Amino acid sequence: MNRSKLAVTATLIVLLVTTAAIAQFGGYRGYGRQRSLIGQDGRPDRRGVPDWKLDDKFKSDVFTFCRIQYNSYGGRWGKWATDYPDADINFSYRLQQLTSLHTHPDGVIIELTDPTLFDYPFIYIIEPGDLNFTEPEVTALRSYLLNGGFLMVDDFWGQYELDNFLAEMKRVFPDRDATEIPLEHPIFHCVYDLKERPQIPAIGRAHPNRVDSNGELITWEGGPDTKDVHYRGLYDDNGRMMAIICHNTDLGDGWEREGEDPWYFKEFSEKKAYPLGINIVFYAMTH
Repeated sequence: MNRSKLAVTATLIVLLVTTAAIAQFGGYRGYGRQRSLIGQDGRPDRRGVPDWKLDDKFKSDVFTFCRIQYNSYGGRWGKWATDYPDADINFSYRLQQLTSLHTHPDGVIIELTDPTLFDYPFIYIIEPGDLNFTEPEVTALRSYLLNGGFLMVDDFWGQYELDNFLAEMKRVFPDRDATEIPLEHPIFHCVYDLKERPQIPAIGRAHPNRVDSNGELITWEGGPDTKDVHYRGLYDDNGRMMAIICHNTDLGDGWEREGEDPWYFKEFSEKKAYPLGINIVFYAMTH
């Protein structure tokens, strides 16, 4: 994997504006929005999110948000497309806006067996609760991670979905276990200094009046097994984190739905989803 130039670029990340200066973009597209969002130019509809052009000389030396299309029990078109394209576009824009990391404006979607997989040092899998890898995907993901790639897994809830995903990862690495990442780990502090391991609910589960008996916001979804947020890391033989598994939280909704509600934006997108997402990319690109 040729990630040296991207890694050098990532080491130069600096904050250019404060989170308080972020303005909202976009809104809800409605049911079925993923199926008809690519324009005649082959690019997703940005719906007001600022655009930018890449320098022709350095098109291969930019960070590209790479979403993985995977098989699930619901078929090939399924949960892998959750939050697309708004999450990908919005997050890519925030990386371009808030850091000095040169970023592709659209991102890409590929399968794990795509020959271009190794061109992308960072890949994203969302809603893997029903994920079902093929044998070629198992082989490809193992090779990708052991050769320097980084996987972020996001937005799945409860014990059943966790058990399913971890069972699939056991097919990739039978002798490795994902372990809890403590708050003290640099991934929570390397750009933004987070004071908690945040739990980000989907926008439909978030409301300023949804509080517990102590007046604290309720941010978990579903039953008791969704109450506690977990961030697990998967490591290689040298101790390098190859994957971060974000369970009982939904960073993707914090990116996708930022334009729909000012309170949700301020409480979850601005304070939690974007800072942690930027930290994860920075850490992945420099380790």
